[in-house]
Amino acid sequence: MIGILEPEISCLKGEDMSKVNRIANAWLHVEDGIIVDFGPMTNCPDLNVETRDVQGQWVMPGFVDSHTHMVFAGPRHNEYVMRLKGKTYAEIAVEGGGIINSSKRLQLMSEDELYDKSMKYAYEAIQGGTCALEIKSGYGLNVESEIKMLRVIKRMKETLPILVRSTFLGAHAIPPEYKENREAYIELIINEMLPKIAEESLADFVDVFCDEGFFSVDETNKILQAAQKYGLIPKIHGNELGITGGVQVAVANKALSVDHLEHIGEEEIACLKNSDTMPVALPGSSFFLKIPYTPARRIIDSGLPIAIASDFNPGSSPCHNLWFIWSLACLYNGMLPEEGFNALTINAAKAMGIEQQYGSITRGKKSCIIITGPFEHINEMPYWFSKNQAYKVLFK
Repeated sequence: MIGILEPEISCLKGEDMSKVNRIANAWLHVEDGIIVDFGPMTNCPDLNVETRDVQGQWVMPGFVDSHTHMVFAGPRHNEYVMRLKGKTYAEIAVEGGGIINSSKRLQLMSEDELYDKSMKYAYEAIQGGTCALEIKSGYGLNVESEIKMLRVIKRMKETLPILVRSTFLGAHAIPPEYKENREAYIELIINEMLPKIAEESLADFVDVFCDEGFFSVDETNKILQAAQKYGLIPKIHGNELGITGGVQVAVANKALSVDHLEHIGEEEIACLKNSDTMPVALPGSSFFLKIPYTPARRIIDSGLPIAIASDFNPGSSPCHNLWFIWSLACLYNGMLPEEGFNALTINAAKAMGIEQQYGSITRGKKSCIIITGPFEHINEMPYWFSKNQAYKVLFK
């Protein structure tokens, strides 16, 4: 059994990220979906309860995927081929691809169709050990379609056996019809989308793509401050395409997380050190787009925490397999296996604001756990980079 933490630990930072507590030959007592107690078999109490013998297997906390775009109309395989022929992500976007492509397709799809597609992806993720999930809007880009996406996510919250959190990402891109009047679209977000979202309680978080060619620091700040009036907690897409102030605006607005960070300097690291904002790396998008990887080694060595997430979406990371994301983080972000484990569990829970309930084997937390096959060492889990290691995923 691995991933055991004391209740007061909300995340792991710096060199502590390489520490993973383990009990060999252990017992775990769960009641009504809550972890009651655990320990070595030598002191296992005599309980009159249903038991499950997993001798030889490993028990660990379920993964938390703190950044996904799971609700979308369909794949963008044509753009995949365009990249294989040498087109860049930016060039594809200029030609009407990227987020705008997904938006056009989603606007034509019914809520029920979107729900059915998204539930399929969610259950695939659950089979891989995902026990908590954040899902963003952002492919609607008009009032009707953004609300449609958020209603789909709300239905998923109500029907999935795992925890789901919803993020409003209307500021994902500027729609073509507002290209010459960006301010009008921002006003649409603030004056029409946000009130409707609040009225129907459709979102937990608000996100903005603060980066080159998307939303500026001033625009991001304006949207975040408007959203916070409705109780939405900020999260940020930042510094994927360059050092553009995403970290600073995230910290200034007390964002829960700032995600991507493929580009980061000493000023950004210093800013994060003086905050409670969680840096989040998205190695799946770096892998798929062939762009730089977030320098997780540098971030950890500076004494900071870091989380990793799938960024599951149709254009830049069509992968919700967190075992593979863990492998990528070790191979290309410079993380050790233990650091990747903590980045996918307790630190990812912190990036979703659910660290008091998820992310570790701790008395009083939810009993969302993964049972794997036998391993010699935790190092072996990301070593088998193509394999789903979840033999069983339990929620009670």
